[in-house]
Amino acid sequence: MKVGLFGANGRMGRVLIEALNEHDTASLSVASVRDDSPWVGMDVGELAGIGKLETACSALSSIDPADVDVMIDFTLPAAFDSNLKWCVTNNKPVVIGTTGLSAAQLDLLADAATKIPVVFAANYSVGVNLMLSLVKQAARALGATADIEILEAHHRYKQDAPSGTAMAIGEAIADELGRDLSTCAVYGREGKTPPRDHNTIGFATVRAGDVVGEHTALFADIGERLEITHKASSRLTFARGAVQAAMWLSQQDAGQYGMNDVLSLNQK
Repeated sequence: MKVGLFGANGRMGRVLIEALNEHDTASLSVASVRDDSPWVGMDVGELAGIGKLETACSALSSIDPADVDVMIDFTLPAAFDSNLKWCVTNNKPVVIGTTGLSAAQLDLLADAATKIPVVFAANYSVGVNLMLSLVKQAARALGATADIEILEAHHRYKQDAPSGTAMAIGEAIADELGRDLSTCAVYGREGKTPPRDHNTIGFATVRAGDVVGEHTALFADIGERLEITHKASSRLTFARGAVQAAMWLSQQDAGQYGMNDVLSLNQK
């Protein structure tokens, strides 16, 4: 299967090159960068630091739709609209890992999914997606009495906060408890605050060094607490999950899917 990348020169783009290079049946056919990027024409293997692969980075405007079966997009919200439009125009399935999207962009994504197959997930790690299932179980068992906090840490360059994964964890818990995260979330505390409202879900964010990604869902009651934690030590875990999603998506009809669909986590 031929896989194309948007933003091949980004942090995740480079790791996706490595993940595709090691895959048995998926291959990197297009590695696109901005038209004005200095990376145009550079060998993708050298870009990713894994040696020559005889495939060059290409300008976004020069992509030939015939060269790809599925696209993967781990770029930034500023590039999202044009990347999605290209996929819809050329009828190409797309795996989207871009986080920090606006409400309007989420609407664009939902509309695109009526025309092409789309996998959209806050996190492509198998472990994180299992964690999303586990926090729902914890919420059912403990949510009536426990205070719930979500803690996340990432590298100094990550722009959106809280992370998309932290928000997905919050949404999973809120949905399970019948709460609306948009009204019950508390993003940080400062100064003298009133006693904690049990119905809120708190978020704490750390940005430091080269932390790949750490997430903890804390269920704290009087006398005991449960912590469900996932720690990523390499971006390859996300890249391999995205490639797995691309392989799966190539066989699907138009629609919006998540990693729970790719991993069959919804099956009883």
